[in-house]
Amino acid sequence: MARKVVKEAKRGVLRVGVVGLRGIGSSHADCHLKDPLAELVAVCDVVKQRADDAAKKRNVRAYYSLSDMLKNEDLDIVDVCTGGYENGSWHFEPAMEALEAGKNVLVEKPLSNDVGEARQMVAKAAEKKVYLGCNLNHYFTPPADMARKYIAEGKIGEMVYCLHKMGFSAGEDNYGPTTSSRFKDLPYAHLKAFLSHPFSVMRNFCGDVTHVQAFVNRPGFRRRVNDVMLSSVSIHVKFANDTAGYLLSQRGDAAYGLGGWWSIEVAGTKGTFCIENCIEKITYWQATKPGEPIVTTSGETDFGKTFPLRIHAFLEDVTNRVPRESLRASGRDALAALEYTWAVMESYEQGGKLVRPHPLPPVHGEPTVLLD
Repeated sequence: MARKVVKEAKRGVLRVGVVGLRGIGSSHADCHLKDPLAELVAVCDVVKQRADDAAKKRNVRAYYSLSDMLKNEDLDIVDVCTGGYENGSWHFEPAMEALEAGKNVLVEKPLSNDVGEARQMVAKAAEKKVYLGCNLNHYFTPPADMARKYIAEGKIGEMVYCLHKMGFSAGEDNYGPTTSSRFKDLPYAHLKAFLSHPFSVMRNFCGDVTHVQAFVNRPGFRRRVNDVMLSSVSIHVKFANDTAGYLLSQRGDAAYGLGGWWSIEVAGTKGTFCIENCIEKITYWQATKPGEPIVTTSGETDFGKTFPLRIHAFLEDVTNRVPRESLRASGRDALAALEYTWAVMESYEQGGKLVRPHPLPPVHGEPTVLLD
């Protein structure tokens, strides 16, 4: 049963329902509530009290099943913020139900904790001709915008390498074994739950990955307490444009040094940029003047500010009815990150063997859109 709320509809905005109202879902709901392109009309959670509390706080309707919300609400977008094992095992069912109903869908990352399910989600969105996006929020920042501007203006030149470091800064002295069922006794939990972010950022700047080689480990302090999580991963990649890539990700095994918990450096024949701490700053070095770097700070240090930026981009793309293949941070983009993650696991299981990721579904293009 829905909690009855009388609310006048706003004109010309996208009607949104959010599914899953824990921390991330609450953040998404607040973003929609504040965005001029959206009207948050409903929230849904299988835990009744959670749904009721979220609905009361935001003066919207509460539902306890997605089928009821789809039946009773005229929604333009369903925002799936459920979690589950490895932060993704509860994404598939609600996303597929909403896609089958012909709704545009935004899903938290990872798209799923199972690459087979993720492939089905992307295929279903293509079949139903609706938008499927994923909350790959790490490259919706002012520094990332500046980096893409450097690339577009030819200030990087032919790309040579990409170095990315992303994870959780900690160490042995402040380690505590996880008690959460989402991660406990799941060796690939860090890889499945987290690598979608760095892989999506690397791909956003450098393009598709064609080859992956990985070495995966966990330190002695985890081994001594039988913590099976593979928490440190060293990944070599080759991009389709022949750029060499390296990704280091670890989950609180050591303290990060220069660049903080998040840094990416992309270098080319004409210049190099480095983004530090995701949203904070970008430094550019011109190849002919390496001793005169240009530092641009965003004035922002709150990583949480990436959520409204990314969600607004999705709302903007849906509002503008961009061709589905032009959707920023699409389901296909999220699937690419999972395909690379599965290649990492395959490489690890085969002793560091070089692996070619599973091919992505082809981009056919929209025949109703005139191409130049």
